[in-house]
Amino acid sequence: MKKAASLTEIGFSPDAKHHLFSPLPDAEPAARTSRHIKITVVGCGNVGMAIAQTILTQDIADEIALVDAVPNKLRGEMLDLQHAAAFLPRVKIASSTDYEITAGSDLAIITAGARQNPGESRLDLLQRNLAIFKKIVPPLAQYSPDCILLVVSNPVDVLTYITWKLSGFPPNRVIGSGTNLDSSRFRFLLADHLNVNAQDVQAYMVGEHGDSSVALWSSISVGGVPVISSLEKNDINLSPEMLEATRKAVIDSAYEVISLKGYTSWAIGYSVASLAFSLLRHQRRIHPVSLLAKGFYGIPEDREVFLSLPAQIGRGGILGVVNIHLTEEEAKRLRRSAETLWECQTQLGI
Repeated sequence: MKKAASLTEIGFSPDAKHHLFSPLPDAEPAARTSRHIKITVVGCGNVGMAIAQTILTQDIADEIALVDAVPNKLRGEMLDLQHAAAFLPRVKIASSTDYEITAGSDLAIITAGARQNPGESRLDLLQRNLAIFKKIVPPLAQYSPDCILLVVSNPVDVLTYITWKLSGFPPNRVIGSGTNLDSSRFRFLLADHLNVNAQDVQAYMVGEHGDSSVALWSSISVGGVPVISSLEKNDINLSPEMLEATRKAVIDSAYEVISLKGYTSWAIGYSVASLAFSLLRHQRRIHPVSLLAKGFYGIPEDREVFLSLPAQIGRGGILGVVNIHLTEEEAKRLRRSAETLWECQTQLGI
């Protein structure tokens, strides 16, 4: 008997993948790229340098360009990384306050912005960061018109929308780090309680990267076992109050780190490096990232909001949005999160 070389030969529908993912409207195919990978990091504060350092150690790029408004600190950070050359993969590291150094980037990561203060909502940062982005995004788009723009600065969802508008890029090439880290925090809490590896926990936080984020309890699984239905079969019921307390613990974990050390850095560094790897190595992995969400899960077509949904990402940016099942309550919370972000965006005048 001849062995089948693929599931298609066995009889699986070749169109199956089209039912799992939905494309973004107005998406464009990935530009052709050379094997030489260049990443730009704008903003050399604690977050930017944690991202650069993690990208270096994971051998993702051939060249890293650092941009910051403070020349002495910028040169110091560059030299500090260059001096580790004997212990790292061979990577060209350069820096400048001039955006010309970013020319030809495959990925531009924006971390610049006003720092979040203890107890300050991410949305409160909006007005202070808007003016900064007007100086950052246009030159990045000018010098690297085919790159992917990855926004990390907070409030990330609204700033990703601003980046999309200022850049003129197709929506699949403008992405926010969104709830990729929130979901990792969620998975950590669940893994810690269940005494399993967090990589074996599939759990997503979606919506706003902030106070109105939504925990998708209905789709949580551990090693392929649906958690909620498995507990219910064994007469273990989680009350709505317990679920909400857990969601709030995920959100508050970021604020706790900020209150203790003044900022977050290492976790977001690993989170963004994982996104960079999936994007530039065309991994087609699924990450919950901030994207243009109009038309998905009942979000009105006239609401051009960016918020996090599980999406397949690769060299073209957003390759497709996962058609994940949401309960009516989860969908309602997601739409409410979209309205929260939309209200902020309507005040921008962009």
